[in-house]
Amino acid sequence: MSGTAPRLVGRRAECERLSGLVAAAEAGRSQVLVLRGEAGIGRTALLAFVAERAGGCRVRRAAGVESERELAFAGLHQLCGPLLDRGDALPPPQREALHTAFGLRPGGAPDRFVLGLAVLSLLAAVAAERPLVCLVDDVQEMDRPSARTLEFVCRRLPTGPVAVVLAVRDTDEEPRLTGLPSLRLRGLADGDAAALLHSTATGRLDPRVRDRILVESRGNPLALLELSRGLSPTELAFGGATAVTGPLDRRLEGEVLRQVAPLPEPTRRLLLTAAAEPTGDLALLWRAAGRLGIGPGAAGAAEASGLVTLHHRVRFRHPLARSAVYRSAAPAQRRAVHRALGEATDPEADPDRRAWHLSRAATGPDEDVAAQLERSAGRALTSGGPAAAAAFLEKAAQLTADPVRRTRRGLQAARAKVAAGAFDDAAALVVGVGEQPLPEAERGRAELLRGRISLAADRTDEALSQLLAVARRWATLDPRLARDAHLDAFRAAVSRGRTAAGPATRRVAEAVRGTPLPAGPGREDALLEGLAVLFTDGDPAAAPLLQRAVRGFLTGELPVDEAAGPVRLAAVTAASLWDPTGWDALTRRHLAAAREAGALGVLPSALEARALARVCAGDLAGAASLVAEARSVTEGAGIARASSAEAGLLAVRGDPDQAEPVLRSCLADALAHGEGHAVSTVQWARAVLANGLGRYGDARRAAEAAADPGGLGPSRWALAELVEAGVRSGDPRAAAAAFESLAAATRASGTEWALGVAAGRQALLSRGEDADALYREAVDRLTRTPVQLELARTRLLHGEWLRREGRRVDARVQLRAAHEALSAMGAGAFAERARQELLATGESVRARSATGPWRLTGQEERIARLAAAGLTNREIGTAVHLSRRTVEWHLRKVFEKLGVTDRRQLRRHLPEGPPPPG
Repeated sequence: MSGTAPRLVGRRAECERLSGLVAAAEAGRSQVLVLRGEAGIGRTALLAFVAERAGGCRVRRAAGVESERELAFAGLHQLCGPLLDRGDALPPPQREALHTAFGLRPGGAPDRFVLGLAVLSLLAAVAAERPLVCLVDDVQEMDRPSARTLEFVCRRLPTGPVAVVLAVRDTDEEPRLTGLPSLRLRGLADGDAAALLHSTATGRLDPRVRDRILVESRGNPLALLELSRGLSPTELAFGGATAVTGPLDRRLEGEVLRQVAPLPEPTRRLLLTAAAEPTGDLALLWRAAGRLGIGPGAAGAAEASGLVTLHHRVRFRHPLARSAVYRSAAPAQRRAVHRALGEATDPEADPDRRAWHLSRAATGPDEDVAAQLERSAGRALTSGGPAAAAAFLEKAAQLTADPVRRTRRGLQAARAKVAAGAFDDAAALVVGVGEQPLPEAERGRAELLRGRISLAADRTDEALSQLLAVARRWATLDPRLARDAHLDAFRAAVSRGRTAAGPATRRVAEAVRGTPLPAGPGREDALLEGLAVLFTDGDPAAAPLLQRAVRGFLTGELPVDEAAGPVRLAAVTAASLWDPTGWDALTRRHLAAAREAGALGVLPSALEARALARVCAGDLAGAASLVAEARSVTEGAGIARASSAEAGLLAVRGDPDQAEPVLRSCLADALAHGEGHAVSTVQWARAVLANGLGRYGDARRAAEAAADPGGLGPSRWALAELVEAGVRSGDPRAAAAAFESLAAATRASGTEWALGVAAGRQALLSRGEDADALYREAVDRLTRTPVQLELARTRLLHGEWLRREGRRVDARVQLRAAHEALSAMGAGAFAERARQELLATGESVRARSATGPWRLTGQEERIARLAAAGLTNREIGTAVHLSRRTVEWHLRKVFEKLGVTDRRQLRRHLPEGPPPPG
């Protein structure tokens, strides 16, 4: 969810304490805290957490910089420089001390006591306007005068709305900031460390490797993150990575090399062998050492160095020490070690690890090893995901002398890289393949793959042209390949929507209908035929074909390449048919396949599709979790894209302050990339938001921009929004025209969702008993579906109509049901509409939060959960570092926001899942 504080794995207690510090400052009580710990333990991340939590405060930040340690007052200038405009009100001696320290006036070093008082006065003056939170990182690197002044200030911080958090790394130097309240950060617990490693790894890890990493990292978050961030699953699992991934690496590397240099040569080779074999298998290490002529005597010096222990398993002192040993060796030394490890590995028990080691030892083409790698890739696709398979195949291609085999393996590697989200790497592989003389069959596969890479990389126009050209060229030579190209072309055309030059979907449809079916058509062919009929002959002819095609994807195996294409298209088709069961099942299968395979190229879109399905089902909490996961995946992959699923989620929640910035960002992003389908989704979301808020003119304009009877998904749902907006904004002609298109599509679909939507919107255009009967039909049909959001909205429409008809008692029944459902979902604007209508019937109802329980602040949600768990106000105050009276004040706000009157009601009004950690 946009705007929420970051959730830090395993740091709940620390976040609680820091949140209490911010709350104290907001309540007018000064606080100081020193965060202590080793490099990488999470001090900076916790400072970022404080900054996010302190949204209602003024935040000033500073950090010690090694290169500025000799510049007196450089750190203090970072913190106080932007505040100097308040300095004119300080007493002259203090003002002069500040100006002298910052070089604004000539003079010698300012008096330390006067300067400290000046900083205290300056912070107090700023905090008088707004609570102030000062965050200072890496104090151990700060120039000494600044550090002394900050220590002086922290020991004398006056009572008032000021909080200071200082982070200091453990060093061999004299202790800093002694005597101040402090919090020592320890390594993460095993379970939390495993969760963090799992969240950052791009595929499955060998359990032996995972356990070894956890032991060696000792719960250090940065060690876990830096270790996995720059390495593929294959490099983590099999070793052989040489890239320096971060500053912690570089610091450790220098330390390790100083310790390794004086060791005897056999000991250095033993350490290198241990570093190259990531499972920590001691027996394997000694078998390989024997092949290298390393005797048992080398172990004593290795353990005496403190870098490694050689008992039941091989354990390095730190996982990055292992990689430093490996990187420091010459290439020839690494190759010799890998050959020994490969030859010492049992080919029956661990063929993949053997093949990987032998590949790292090769100096030229080696068909035997390449064949082993190709077999390993097949196993890796199911056990380690496409990234691991791609690594095996790419290495196999490099070791292949035969050009035809090399081409085939290179194309297989490129396909795996597309599934893994490595589009640039895939494109480079295809270019390399294209430079070789290709057999006809391989040329066709290469051309298809180029189109798929363009599509996956959001170059949709380019992809559409490439894919249609492939389909034309291979229609008679290879009908199966041509059909695959047509299916991908449909994906491109649907993505482009109305932004494509010309009717793109019809162009593809006509091309499909002019191509013969291949022998033995499968479910992809059924989907392709149905879509071709839809975009040439319309819904009545296409609906039965598409419904059968969707059912075909509900069972059977789901390879990752199908999850990337056909299943995604089938899910959009199900949504367009108002088929909630098919849509739910396909988005669930799509996501499960992407997660199971670790396919980063597929996972973000699978999460987004699933999130949108949960929004329509009324599960906004589940949708929010999926949106957050999608953001985590895309940010981890370095992809900066706005989320149309998040736009839909925020629109239904109904808070314009939260929704509008995301809607604008998504729309700009979609237009920049020429994604008409995403444009329609955003405009549909904007129409939902405006309808919820009763801004019907805005809703009509947004729905008109989104609505497209010939489109798929949200472009069709927008017709329903346009009917409501048109009626309510006084434009019955627009509403009637939209309903005509909506009725044709829903009639052809015939599902309860489709017919329920149609009946509810027709009721808006009807009068008297006809309207009442249509509303009742709509509610009856929608009750039999999982689409709870539409059901609640239809009850709201019916209740509004009943009240206007003067049937207050009947209206209350529908409005109460709507209000309870919409409030429980968190659909705040629609819930408020229902509440206002209930008030108009004479019923008293408490206001709930604008977006349900998610409108609670993090502090309020934590207190509410503790209260729901049975803690007293005094116990809650102890847990969150607040006074009993402050807890009481927060609980009164919680009760008002949630519309509850006692603690027993809290549990069912809070979203599922753990409380915010801060």
